[in-house]
Amino acid sequence: MLTRERLAEHLHELLSVDSFDDYAPNGLQVQGRARIRRVVSGVTASLELVHRAAELDACALLVHHGWFWRGEDARVIGQRHKRLKALLQADMNLFAFHLPLDAHPLLGNNAQLAARLGWQAESRFGKQGLGVLGRAPQATRAELASALERVLGRTVLLVGDAAAPVGRLAWCTGGAQGWIEQAQQAGADTYVSGEISEPTAHFAREMGVAYLACGHHATERYGVQALGAHLAEQFGIEHHFIDVDNPA
Repeated sequence: MLTRERLAEHLHELLSVDSFDDYAPNGLQVQGRARIRRVVSGVTASLELVHRAAELDACALLVHHGWFWRGEDARVIGQRHKRLKALLQADMNLFAFHLPLDAHPLLGNNAQLAARLGWQAESRFGKQGLGVLGRAPQATRAELASALERVLGRTVLLVGDAAAPVGRLAWCTGGAQGWIEQAQQAGADTYVSGEISEPTAHFAREMGVAYLACGHHATERYGVQALGAHLAEQFGIEHHFIDVDNPA
């Protein structure tokens, strides 16, 4: 039987946690039962995800967006109390991996998104090498947007000339819209991320770099699924992915 300590140790080593300076603790965030036979994965440790994992009698919840973010109010009140109470009542462990899961070369969010779109990674850019630079099989930016919409199941916002070639492609899932200048400096003609903020469109137009905003949640659904599947294969445990829809 897989123990909580063995699972924590394996994930820590697999994801090279010590290599990252992150905004929240990576690894076991809340302790639950000692033995692990069923893991539920999801993008964010929301109250709905905790409840649905408890309905499956999950021993551990594995997420990309956990709790206890740097700079947050540390008091256990309001929604934090509701989430934590539900988790503790279920005696469920909470494992969360943020930047280490974004960056993993095989199981990470960037790698898994690229695999679904047929993108080829060539180099990295940005803080801690989280951004990826490479090539896409899609010829134009319009074709790239269409492929993303098919894979992600949501509308993609394209800023730039849709008919122009994709050229050198850069991508970083989630909320990395602020890296558009770094992507351009790294040689990108087209940049893909999850969110868009007010300055992003101006930078894209001024620099001549097309920007595609594809959804924070939508672009980060795949890493945690791949990680959960890896655990099921490695340790012979059950794994279930639950997608709590989020339009952002």
